[in-house]
Amino acid sequence: MSNTPTGAPEIIDQAWRKEELKGSAFELTYAGTLSYARRRYSRDLQGVDIAVSGIPFDSAVTNRPGCRLGPRAVRAASTQLAELNSFPFGFDPFDTLAVVDYGDCAINAHAPMTVPDDIAAHARAILATDTAMLTFGGDHFVAYPLIKAHAEKHGPVALLQFDAHCDTWESNGPLDHGTMFLSAVNEGLLDVEHSIQVGLRTHNDIDVGIEVLTAPWVHRHGVDATLEAIRKRVGDRPVYLSFDIDVLDPAFAPGTGTPVSGGLASWQALELIRGLGEINMIAMDLVEVSPPYDHAEITALAGATVAYDWLCVMAQRRQRGLW
Repeated sequence: MSNTPTGAPEIIDQAWRKEELKGSAFELTYAGTLSYARRRYSRDLQGVDIAVSGIPFDSAVTNRPGCRLGPRAVRAASTQLAELNSFPFGFDPFDTLAVVDYGDCAINAHAPMTVPDDIAAHARAILATDTAMLTFGGDHFVAYPLIKAHAEKHGPVALLQFDAHCDTWESNGPLDHGTMFLSAVNEGLLDVEHSIQVGLRTHNDIDVGIEVLTAPWVHRHGVDATLEAIRKRVGDRPVYLSFDIDVLDPAFAPGTGTPVSGGLASWQALELIRGLGEINMIAMDLVEVSPPYDHAEITALAGATVAYDWLCVMAQRRQRGLW
């Protein structure tokens, strides 16, 4: 006999009980086991297109901590995105893409100097199966070992960075979420001539050769011009997309460690993500969501939605035979 009340949808806990890799089913948004967008938890990547994983690490922050809780918060906010066809795309990306939640990267929080190697090993294990990565931080430092693993597979990658900060300052130590892209440039991990930063509104005297579109530039020229500049810069190079939630104005993303006024609105960021279908994206990270400073979970929801729209764009690319 079923324990489901007559007329009520069954809570199937897709994260554990779903057998098929593709498709979605209705679940109550406030009940059941959490995974990103109700995807199956699995470390079996056979037949998987994209593996979602979390890196709960924030020992490299320079201001407010808390983004070690980001992966859990983004997963929780994503539940309401999994029950309807996506807007404005009008389809379920999981009908096209096989996506699993790979769980979190195992790190030793009491030995932070071991974490970069742990993250790189985590990424290598996924990339070895030719599965793409969608990764939730954690602070922005986690992008450095992720990019290292991707550069080992693809060669130097073009960086598309959405951020309030350039993260190319000189380092005061080996763990710093404001310096890792300078390290990536110096180590030849980035294709600097095809890399671009969008939304910046802090100053740095160091010019590493990455093109910069500041937040005022985006406000003044608009989404279409920004997308055109991105496409022109990255060309057909393999692109690593790194999205720091503080690219959004604190009005739209208060829950972050280093907020800066004058940032992008949520709608601008979403329109930019939705317009990236022509570029050769190989991975995405979403970082710096800090739930202790969030209000009504609006930062986590913004992050979950940015990631979901990226999955929709990747589904479109697959439908068009571009990926």
